Amino acid sequence: MGSHCDHEHHETGLTAGEVDRALASAEARCVLQGERMTAPRKRVLELLLQAGEAVKAYDLIARYGVDGVAAKPPTVYRALEFLEKTGLAHRIASISAYVACSVGDRAHAAAFLICDCCGATEEVTPPEGEALQQAAIAAGYALERTTIEGHGRCPACRVAA
Repeated sequence: MGSHCDHEHHETGLTAGEVDRALASAEARCVLQGERMTAPRKRVLELLLQAGEAVKAYDLIARYGVDGVAAKPPTVYRALEFLEKTGLAHRIASISAYVACSVGDRAHAAAFLICDCCGATEEVTPPEGEALQQAAIAAGYALERTTIEGHGRCPACRVAA
């Protein structure tokens, strides 16, 4: 992902203040849902917010270390499962990576635009998200998560090509 991208890109992660506000909001959301934001869950979400892009689980494991304590893979994977279940993060299956949700505190269908050159991801609202929900209800389904993925080139990679 992005290994053949030979041009400049801007940093996409959140500032320290923005990360702190997002973590506080996530904790409040967990409380409202009757869930706990444990230290490992908070740390993994913090790493996703700081990255500002899709991150593979093993990269999260490598970055996790707090006070010299390395994370064990099950710790990070359990945290990712929780964050995905509560809508705080999304899994992007086609690139086996995770990204913090950028939409906020409402349940929604997620759609991602993924750059095949640099690996940048952008969450967008899919125009057919509501229609899919209605079709599922009509068929007797209760959707828990919907993720749509589109691959192409981001604006920076298109300009550089």
